[in-house]
Amino acid sequence: MDKTFLKGLVLLEALARSEQACGVTELAQELQLTKSNVHRLLQGLVHQGFARNVADTGRYELTMKLWELGSHVFGRLDVRHVADPFMKALAAETSETVHLSSLEGIEVLYLAKIDSPQPVRAYTNVGGRAPAQCVATGKAQLAWSDTETIELARNAMTAYTSKSITRPEQLDSELERVRLQGFAINIGEWREQVCGVAAPIRDGSGKIIAALGVSGPADRLKPRMMHNLAPTIVTACDKISSLLGYRSRR
Repeated sequence: MDKTFLKGLVLLEALARSEQACGVTELAQELQLTKSNVHRLLQGLVHQGFARNVADTGRYELTMKLWELGSHVFGRLDVRHVADPFMKALAAETSETVHLSSLEGIEVLYLAKIDSPQPVRAYTNVGGRAPAQCVATGKAQLAWSDTETIELARNAMTAYTSKSITRPEQLDSELERVRLQGFAINIGEWREQVCGVAAPIRDGSGKIIAALGVSGPADRLKPRMMHNLAPTIVTACDKISSLLGYRSRR
């Protein structure tokens, strides 16, 4: 493997992480390279249009070329395509129905689905919708929505089952719980005997663009099981988010 190429990539990453232009000496110290080596690598980046010498000060910063290249890649990414192997893995592990949904107003739109192989399962259709405040994938997205969207949900609550959230203060408390724990749970709030657990997916900007969840009959997906399953779903969503360009600050 070409060591010079690898050093160039490491230098590129260091410039990308820095909040200000960097000098040759500080880059050499950070990367444990010689100043002559760093200077030569910087000249290569400048020549290819990835970096520039700021007003001939001897300090360097990245140009927008890296962003332009990343934008081309990002434009080809489809959350359904990226999520597919993780959905298959969850379906194989749980033998329950796996959903991928996006938030459309105060409803979830089901983008993709893998059915449970079991005869009794959660019945939904790709392209179908459900009230966001009543299903796990909806709560997982609604919790980080803007105040206007949350207010619309607070004013549109309906008792679909005896377990549905119907009071604004209940919804506020539930969404705060989702934000704190990083995942959402539905215990028969949309369909009496259907439960689910889900977590959010973020794009490269940090915006939540979808949620991935597992759902099934209440007699199989009991609260304890859903809480035990939640870390696996959160990890899957974190990996999908990472592949979409998201970098957590945690």
